[in-house]
Amino acid sequence: MFEKGGGRCFPLFFVHLRITIMSRYFILYKPFGMLSQFTKEGDHKTLADLKYNFPKDAYPVGRLDSDSEGLLLLTNDKSINHKLLDPKFRHTRTYLAQVEGIFSAEAKTKLEKGVPISVEGKIYNTLPCKIEIIPEPSDLPERNPPIRFRKNIPTSFIKISLQEGKNRQVRKMTAAVGFPTLRLIRTAIEKIEAGTIKPGQVKELLQEECLPMLNI
Repeated sequence: MFEKGGGRCFPLFFVHLRITIMSRYFILYKPFGMLSQFTKEGDHKTLADLKYNFPKDAYPVGRLDSDSEGLLLLTNDKSINHKLLDPKFRHTRTYLAQVEGIFSAEAKTKLEKGVPISVEGKIYNTLPCKIEIIPEPSDLPERNPPIRFRKNIPTSFIKISLQEGKNRQVRKMTAAVGFPTLRLIRTAIEKIEAGTIKPGQVKELLQEECLPMLNI
């Protein structure tokens, strides 16, 4: 293409600039009572209340209910949403559940094989998962407010690793075998662990360390 000027023709060169947006990855410990979103909703606290300078295009990958705690992944890398959330990829999430009563070997076996729960009004049989009965962790962060104990009824702790994420699935699963969940904490997504991160704390990960730990 040419432009005329003073009786002469000059070529116009169009330069295509490719702007690369740097992908950033964050993990945080979502406190009890906080929504897994930045938008305000009712009286609930949101991720905006963490006062952390997240990129404006960073959003959670997956979610935790307001009454659940623990590991949440935020990123502006939209390419990993499908890879982490599509059930066909079977990514492992690990949770710590404090349940009411002395958790039994029979309940452990039932959960590991899969149990029927209600999902959107229909019966759904959960996939096989891994259950471990553990002692109360010594480094368990305090919850605010604390759980409500029922007098003279003990509690147990289990670690559950599953590769699906139906709405309130862990709570429905433990209730299905007679052990209601009192407290639920996500401790890991694949090989990324909450570790020593405290409620409300945020940690940024480099792409080269984050993606391999997510098996992506």
